Amino acid sequence: MKILKNPSLERLVLQRPADEQAATRRTAVAELLNQVRQEGDRAVKRLAERFDGFAPEQLEVDAAAFERAEAELSYELKSAIQLAYNNIRAFHAKQQEREWSVETMPGVQCSRRSLPIDRVGLYIPGGTAPLFSTVLMLGVPAQLAGCQQVVLCTPPQAGGEVHPAVLYCAQLCGIRRVFRMGGVQAIGAMAYGTETVPPVWKIFGPGNPWVTAAKQLVSLDGVAIDLPAGPSEVCVVADHTANPVFVAADLLSQAEHGADSQVLLLTTSHSLIETIEEELARQLADLPRAEVARQALAHSPAILVNTLDEALYISNGYAPEHLILQVANPDKWAAEVRQAGSVFLGHYTPESAGDYASGTNHTLPTSGYARAYAGVSLDSFVKKITFQQITPDGLTLIGPAIMTMATAEGLEAHARAVSLRGEK
Repeated sequence: MKILKNPSLERLVLQRPADEQAATRRTAVAELLNQVRQEGDRAVKRLAERFDGFAPEQLEVDAAAFERAEAELSYELKSAIQLAYNNIRAFHAKQQEREWSVETMPGVQCSRRSLPIDRVGLYIPGGTAPLFSTVLMLGVPAQLAGCQQVVLCTPPQAGGEVHPAVLYCAQLCGIRRVFRMGGVQAIGAMAYGTETVPPVWKIFGPGNPWVTAAKQLVSLDGVAIDLPAGPSEVCVVADHTANPVFVAADLLSQAEHGADSQVLLLTTSHSLIETIEEELARQLADLPRAEVARQALAHSPAILVNTLDEALYISNGYAPEHLILQVANPDKWAAEVRQAGSVFLGHYTPESAGDYASGTNHTLPTSGYARAYAGVSLDSFVKKITFQQITPDGLTLIGPAIMTMATAEGLEAHARAVSLRGEK
């Protein structure tokens, strides 16, 4: 890691790794999306052959595949998935909001009701590892919200089959429409619809820069997306009480996501930085994705600060996707957190708990978007509609204010909509 000692906080600017190919990629993605829009399944298969070297004859997974998936998984993995499902469901169920109503003045009743987004699409990356945990993170809130149609797209494995854990998680969440497709073509298929894939109204899920660009572009065509997403990132704030073994493990758990991931260490202890560096080297030695993690660490800083106040100042400016507070009295410092996607408190709360099974959602804003965006929640799968009802007496009370304001804005028809009712 790059080590910065006692930086000037006013001048410190923490830059994410620059994406120098963004403009070129965006143009290429727009062309690929247009092909899917124009040609449907034919374009999906052609692009799968081009980018993945394999195009399944049948894009949709059949019922028999779900049955095989459950039989293929070990009892231990199914039990772990069930535990995670239960915790994620318990956490998200607490977010359910019933209809509420308020009488803003006599005779004027206003209410708000949460209703599901009827048609949603979930993108589950395949790549080097099938992220079946993301099926739970997106499928559970969709299930709780009551979305009528949920489709899931994921790249198939080398043999053309979807990973059995993905199908098992989908089945737990009540998802039966799963399609063997990934990349830009999958986003296009869900956005515009094909002969096989029904169009959706909102698309969820992480992906590589091509998938991210595709989501951003289809959002310009009226298809909503969950949130802006970039490379994974974590910020660990550690003081003298932190265990360097734990800190190194947390840094590596994020660095192994990809070479463009960023990990950030903020600490008040110089000796801790040195010990963590040694521990990183030790743990990297037998890490399967060591080379990927090394590339991520190469552009990630370890920053020595004078106080934890300075550390929280920097963290809030950076707005990390994941923030881990490995400090004494973490509850006290949690109160100072203003910008973060998800926060992990204390020495025994690894970020991987949130990734898999504690119950919180792991689909979180990156690239500084935590300043204004929250992670995926039950709210992401509903829209909230307002209602109002006014009695004749209520209109008598509120009408003059409405007419005065409408006339001041030069909108006479608005004023008449009130005055004509008053005449009756």
